[in-house]
Amino acid sequence: MSEPAPSTSLTPSSRSALLVGLEGERFDLVIIGGGITGAGVARDAARRGLRVALVEKDDFAAGTSSRSSKLIHGGLRYLATGEVGLVRETARERQSVHQMAPHLAEPCWMVVPARNRASLMKVRAGIGTYEKLGAVDDADRHLSWDQGDLAEEEPSLRRDEYPWACAYREYMTDDARLVLAVLRDAVGVGAIVASRLPVVDVIWEDGQVDGVAAACEVSGDRVEIRAEAVVNAAGPWVEHLARFEQEAATDRLHPSKGVHVVVDAARLPVRNLVIMSTPDKRSVFVLPRGDAVAIGTTDTSYQGKQLLWPEIDQADVEYLLQPLKRYFDVEPLGFDDVVAAWSGVRPLVAQQGKEATEISRKEEVWVGSGGMITVAGGKLTGFRTMAMTVLDCVAERLGRSLGPNPGPDPIPGGNLSSDLDACAASVAAAEGLERPLADRLVRLYGDETNQVLALGHQPIVPSGRVVAGEVVWAVKVDGALTLEDLVYRRTRAAWYTPAERDDLVVPAALLMGDLLGWDENRTISEIDAVRDRFDSELKFKADA
Repeated sequence: MSEPAPSTSLTPSSRSALLVGLEGERFDLVIIGGGITGAGVARDAARRGLRVALVEKDDFAAGTSSRSSKLIHGGLRYLATGEVGLVRETARERQSVHQMAPHLAEPCWMVVPARNRASLMKVRAGIGTYEKLGAVDDADRHLSWDQGDLAEEEPSLRRDEYPWACAYREYMTDDARLVLAVLRDAVGVGAIVASRLPVVDVIWEDGQVDGVAAACEVSGDRVEIRAEAVVNAAGPWVEHLARFEQEAATDRLHPSKGVHVVVDAARLPVRNLVIMSTPDKRSVFVLPRGDAVAIGTTDTSYQGKQLLWPEIDQADVEYLLQPLKRYFDVEPLGFDDVVAAWSGVRPLVAQQGKEATEISRKEEVWVGSGGMITVAGGKLTGFRTMAMTVLDCVAERLGRSLGPNPGPDPIPGGNLSSDLDACAASVAAAEGLERPLADRLVRLYGDETNQVLALGHQPIVPSGRVVAGEVVWAVKVDGALTLEDLVYRRTRAAWYTPAERDDLVVPAALLMGDLLGWDENRTISEIDAVRDRFDSELKFKADA
């Protein structure tokens, strides 16, 4: 096994060398924000020949980009609001993301239950239009299921209420790992990226923004990063950054909170993705993954201050659990069945008179008085096309044409067959692993799974699904600096291996501490912080 390619590592050789490198040259472009939007812009710009720096105030993908529904989808529901262009663009981008990373865009059946044949025909008509807009291959066209089909394909569904269903293709992803892979691709062609480096001001030169000043949370050092163009891709924080440029900047965002809850798959044994309708005529997804099933999402206007970890209220959880009894033949699920939960804030671009559920997901790009380019809105699926739009503004700012748009070439981990089950079976046989463990690893690390296992194939928790090599990989390749980074955004153990997450914390912290040189106090602090985070997710139970 070869060592991980340093050219794509998010882990710098040293923190001081990273900061010196950022301050030591003038870049073509500096990007603020290490979520999927910033990562996509960095990859596009670096692959088109620009010298690129990216800074993130927290961990990469720490905010909205790790709190999605984990779907690469075109947004079927937006057809009803007439956003045909948005649906066409994102529906077609599904295949692009699949080409880049088959393990992070896995085709799955999305099941839409129907009460009668007339409802089924209406659903099929909408999905048929969706498939035409998305240029879906014949082999992936939708299927109609009757009671007999449902008994075999989705036996937990209440066939007395929903004797019909339409199943169409959508794609499951791991959002945070997609961000990491896109960033690594950018690094592989010369971009410099840094987490825990919040921007504290912009630098002015002749009345124009000429870069950013940032304060390192690791070393305490302040650095100035000069660039010809600055892109503000800070998600829910874009308005905060915009006010460094223009103190009286107009409010443009309508923040929306999205909550998901996780239950044990044994309590909700679904086999496919399922769409449920809610009393307020929204759609909620049921999303199985391994031993866990996620249910989400809510879509409510958010005026709170906790943009990084917005509160999860009892009302949010009740809203998500309430439809289950109408759709599934299982014992009613309550608060005690929720084993994990997440929430995030969508940076929607406000539309006068519209609630969060009514607002378009189309991105908006604008240029401030000092020339800073800000981007907000958009969907995870459309990160490549968003980047192209932003780079058009960057090219205008630079006063020169750029190279061609990069195609959907494989990103790190993406050089593998789209038959993930076959890949996992091969890994399990070669490494002597249980199949569920191999399934999980392949869907996180793709063709780099064997490299991860070579760093340590033993489960951290006996009979568990997270292996020791993942800790090493997280630290040496994926730029993890804290236990939270590891548990929430590298291994995804917090939400998708809930049965072992409590037992995982201490041994994972000890392994990580050995790699990063933590003393006993730092190790205890890291453990306490993650346990507190676990508790905060489920605080709604204590409030009941």
